Amino acid sequence: MSTVLLSIKTDDKTKRELKEFASELGLTSTAFVNAVIRQALRDRRVVLGDSLEPTPYLKKLIKQADADYAAGRNITTIRDEAELDDFFKNL
Repeated sequence: MSTVLLSIKTDDKTKRELKEFASELGLTSTAFVNAVIRQALRDRRVVLGDSLEPTPYLKKLIKQADADYAAGRNITTIRDEAELDDFFKNL
């Protein structure tokens, strides 16, 4: 298979991080990019985004909410639709 040069522009930090990451996987940057491109073309999709890991701030809020729940604080119990309507009207 013949190859062609595909040129992309990125900043130095991204290039350095890509090289390090690819190296951790035992690949060159070129081999890594080619693998990602082939997978995207084969699967006809690209998954971009961060993992679903809560931020430190959200972790703090969750911890507070768990403590409040365990202590019976800041809990609103709604028994029916009428109570729910009243609750929202009084916010």
